[in-house]
Amino acid sequence: MRIPTTDLPSIIGNDLNLPRKSVNATIKLLDDGATVPFIARYRKEATGELDEKMVYLISRRLSALREFLKRREFVVEQIKSAGALTAELADRIEHTLDPSALEDIYLPFKPKRRTRAEIARERGLEPLAKIISAQTATELESTARKYAKGEVETADDAIAGALDIIAEWMSENEKARNLVRSKYQRSARFTSVKAKGADDPNEIYASLYDYDQPLRLVPSHRYLAARRGEEAGALKVSITINDDEMIERLGRFFIKPGATDECARLISAAVRDAYRRLLRPSIENETAAAAKEKADSAAIDNFSDNLRQLLMAPPMFGKRVMGIDPGFKSGCKIVCLDEQGKLLADEIMYLSDPHGATYIVCSMVGDFKIDVIAVGSGTAGRETHRFLSDLRFPRKVQIAVVNEDGASVYSASDIAREEFPDKDITVRGAISIGRRLLDPLAELVKIDPKSIGVGQYQHDVDQTRLKEALDFTVCSCVNQVGVNVNTASSSLLSYVSGIGSALARYIVDYRKENGPFKSRTELMNVPRMGEKAFQQCAGFLRIPDARQPLDNTAIHPERYALVEQMARDLRTTTSALVNNPALASNIEIANYIDKEVGVPTVNLIIEELSKPRRSATDEVHNTEFDDSITSIRDIRPGMELAGKVNNITSFGAFVDLGIKENGLLHVSQMSERFINSPHEVVAIGQSIKARVLEVDPDRGRIALTLKGMSNANF
Repeated sequence: MRIPTTDLPSIIGNDLNLPRKSVNATIKLLDDGATVPFIARYRKEATGELDEKMVYLISRRLSALREFLKRREFVVEQIKSAGALTAELADRIEHTLDPSALEDIYLPFKPKRRTRAEIARERGLEPLAKIISAQTATELESTARKYAKGEVETADDAIAGALDIIAEWMSENEKARNLVRSKYQRSARFTSVKAKGADDPNEIYASLYDYDQPLRLVPSHRYLAARRGEEAGALKVSITINDDEMIERLGRFFIKPGATDECARLISAAVRDAYRRLLRPSIENETAAAAKEKADSAAIDNFSDNLRQLLMAPPMFGKRVMGIDPGFKSGCKIVCLDEQGKLLADEIMYLSDPHGATYIVCSMVGDFKIDVIAVGSGTAGRETHRFLSDLRFPRKVQIAVVNEDGASVYSASDIAREEFPDKDITVRGAISIGRRLLDPLAELVKIDPKSIGVGQYQHDVDQTRLKEALDFTVCSCVNQVGVNVNTASSSLLSYVSGIGSALARYIVDYRKENGPFKSRTELMNVPRMGEKAFQQCAGFLRIPDARQPLDNTAIHPERYALVEQMARDLRTTTSALVNNPALASNIEIANYIDKEVGVPTVNLIIEELSKPRRSATDEVHNTEFDDSITSIRDIRPGMELAGKVNNITSFGAFVDLGIKENGLLHVSQMSERFINSPHEVVAIGQSIKARVLEVDPDRGRIALTLKGMSNANF
């Protein structure tokens, strides 16, 4: 049975293999202004317990379908205004959900540029084109002479113009376009060669100088790399099929049985022209766009996975942190932060003056009771870490190396200027480094994810789709963890369900004027905080010292009465129920099910009451780099080196070895067994030990392997 193309819940349910009822409920909630995190967590009964990813996919597919339906309405109006909308055509348009098919239908009716065919029509040659297309005429030259007038000087000119019109008709023929499209989908080859006069002195694209693969087998990273090389002028890239075979097939399609020899010859010429000049470029561009979209999706998904790992790294709550932005000539910028990340002091030390540097660091550690020192991973980072490791501090201190990618972006941002208007950008950078160790999620949300250094080809993919995916990832992480409304920055609050940047600023301003929030209900006093916004955000905000203990949980205020009833039934208090996870195991689920509350909600409450709060780490785990390795020229094949995974791609992982160049751990070198993704073996920030396979100092390349190593996950 054919699904009506306006029945969006059924279409989306069919696409995503979900029950129509669940999709329909999700759409209604989205249309009512509910956010993806809110729906996924607090409306499980309605959606059939769809998780956040499925709700997000429904949201995206819904938007795409609605945009398509708008386009379809436009096409119908355009064809109708041209007086060409037949009942058959209207039915075909109404029953298509394929954007390519819709555009093929619309193509003959699109406003034309001044093409060769349009010029021929202006010269009155369309009747001749129709005569030739009928393929029954003889003595075409004498017929064509009748059209030789004005700018059409000869019969040959008339025939040439008529063939331009016929070629355009052929290029707009739906079946012909589908023949070519199908051939490209099945048999297209993707090739790249070194461009003439290419400027690629370091041979960055050498592996693509003679690349030839079926398009459907080209990995996403290869496709994006080749396109980048093309943009850089280093490569010539093409997507091709067998042209002669395609022209022959189109000829069989367009030349009618019984066509006169003269007409068949002319139609054959029109086929060649239509294919080479119009059909092939159009379908090739369409195929390239589809391949690019597929490659973009893979790159964006990988970037999102890496970003999630980075944001969800365990924080170091309750620690005082010293952040150091290393440097040689300009010195190392030092900041001391309290347990909430508040700046206590800042200073500069110079590694060239070890006695002075020792005094400064040790004094600050003692004076400000520092627990952990966070050293940026950039220039002079390794030397600074080595210097600190040799010191005897006045109290026990851990030392951690922190990835500083994006710290300079933050330090020059409006957010940093607003937070620290009187501080130099170098001091702001050190603050960012220290806070990343204290609470990675809270600090990294202030920086454009593209600057954090865990993506690849991020500037080559569709920027709108990338931003949407990364924003969703950040939003997902923030709402999964929850946010302390009394300490969160406006940047962090802006990612909370239902808040956004404007309301986040109002919350921070209210907090500055009135002091810390004492309850979730107090949020209703914030300007622009309406009932809808409160409903969407309340469950994701935390107030640790609130009078109502549930205000520091993921339990939504709309279910407080239910939890209080549970506490009474257990002959205890709400506070005891929140603070003693073991009590939750005594809750009888069946006792609390009614028309409004189902099993999913009760399970959510029990899960929240049973689990500990967000886990933090007390220990830092540093990678012990080999001190004898100071540059790539110190590395030899066969060496076993310690490293830290700092980026993961579809084809492998990049590993920080403590020098300027990263090592590449190709996916084929990660395990003895077959793996589908590098994420099965390694994670962002993971310390590993790898063996060197190859070194190319001139090109700055180091190939690594985990095979045969004890830390590989076989």
